[in-house]
Amino acid sequence: MNVIYDYVIIGGGIIGVSTAWQLQQRHPEKSILLVEKEAQLSRHQTGHNSGVIHAGVYYQPGSMKAKFCKAGVKATTEFCQKHRIPVENCGKLLVATNQLELQRMQDLYQRCHENEIHAILLNQTELKIKEPNIQGLGAIFVDSTSIVNYTLVTQKMAEEFVQLGGKVMLDTKVINLVESAEHTTLTCQSNAAEVSITSRFIVSCSGLMADRITKMLNIETDFQIIPYRGEYHQLPAKHNNIVNHLIYPIPDPELPFLGVHLTRMIDGSVTVGPNAVQGWKREGYGKINLNFRDILDMLSFSGFWKVTKNNLKSGLIETKNSWWKPGYLKLVNKYCDQIKLADLQPYPAGIRAQAVLKDGSLVHDFLFVESPRSLHVCNAPSPAATSAIPIGNYICDKIMAKQGLSKSDALFQKES
Repeated sequence: MNVIYDYVIIGGGIIGVSTAWQLQQRHPEKSILLVEKEAQLSRHQTGHNSGVIHAGVYYQPGSMKAKFCKAGVKATTEFCQKHRIPVENCGKLLVATNQLELQRMQDLYQRCHENEIHAILLNQTELKIKEPNIQGLGAIFVDSTSIVNYTLVTQKMAEEFVQLGGKVMLDTKVINLVESAEHTTLTCQSNAAEVSITSRFIVSCSGLMADRITKMLNIETDFQIIPYRGEYHQLPAKHNNIVNHLIYPIPDPELPFLGVHLTRMIDGSVTVGPNAVQGWKREGYGKINLNFRDILDMLSFSGFWKVTKNNLKSGLIETKNSWWKPGYLKLVNKYCDQIKLADLQPYPAGIRAQAVLKDGSLVHDFLFVESPRSLHVCNAPSPAATSAIPIGNYICDKIMAKQGLSKSDALFQKES
């Protein structure tokens, strides 16, 4: 290829597509290419989540997650309205089932106020009125939570990106990167052939492979991506109306994941999950998944052993419940006893790309690293899908700051 692109975006999930779309809006005169190693967009984290437009209840006030989420709710909803993508504003209930959870619920309610999220405390009677099939001592009702199909959102962004002049290359896997003073050369495997792509600047939104992309450029980092499987079940159609809202447990503040919940999906079905178990393959969505390179990378990383030790008890419980379905069911029955073992039907799992530091601590917020001619999204935790539009806008701002460009009026501001 003789073309020198102004920008190349690596990764066809919702963050990569959002970035490419907004970058092309800001700079219609620039040549922008998005490369994705799969045959379709949204094949990994974007296409394996529960489709929730999160309100931002859990996130540390002032954190990037809290700020991105709040902006993302508005931007995502308005984007969907403009493009007639179905959105259901079903609301969410965080249900307390014991006295300890009632205490934690009060702290979570306070956090809602700190994050300027409208929330209502419900007692046991009020909860029963809203959700006759749910048992609990009380709940927080968050009315701004909605559901959507993020694959459709990503596809529409990609369509607009192409209409604006952008280019998408699927089946194109980046296998090497070489950065010079003037540009970066990408060596890619595309349709069984090796191709070379030159860009003045690259943005990596590569999710489960984020750390491997930074290593190609010899960027010094102290983290590694550790995959955690989130396993779901789908309820039979007879239970499609078992709940009126999304039902979440009150999370343990010491644990990084939210716990098994009931999720109304945009197609009318209801799913149960996810749990959080150790993955042994970064893109392993089946029940048994092993990848020698992925395992070797984890075992040779000190942070893996430390985070495993720090969360050993919860990890063992999650693993036991993964293989022993009655244990999984018990997590649901504590607030919904109508669901039986036979109701837990198969549903695709998801993989969370969790950045872990060398000291074993989990990176809870967004993490970006840079080189002179590249910017890398290295940790994009939930609510990344909700926040995709403001994250893309933020990345565009960082690119302009790095390149010394003045801030122009972006069409994003009109969209959101």
